[in-house]
Amino acid sequence: MARAKKTTGKQSIERIPRRAPPEFEETDSGIYEGIVGPGLLKVALEDSNQYGPHAMIFLLFAVAGATALAIMVVRFLTG
Repeated sequence: MARAKKTTGKQSIERIPRRAPPEFEETDSGIYEGIVGPGLLKVALEDSNQYGPHAMIFLLFAVAGATALAIMVVRFLTG
C-alpha cells in the first residue's frame, strides 16, 4: 500500500477536497418550530439549522413507513 506524502508547509493536499459549509442559522425555538418553520425538506436536506439530524430521522421514518405501506398493499392485492 502506498503511503501518503507528507506536506511541509501550510498548504495541505487532500484527496477529496472539502466543500464550503452551508449557511447555518441557529434558532432559539423548540424542535417543532425549528423543523416546521423553515420546512422539513430544507432543514433535513440542506441542514439549514441545528435540527438537521432530527429532521433527517423524521424523513427516514416517513419514507420507511411509505415503503412498508406500499409493500403491504402489494402483498395484500397479490394475495
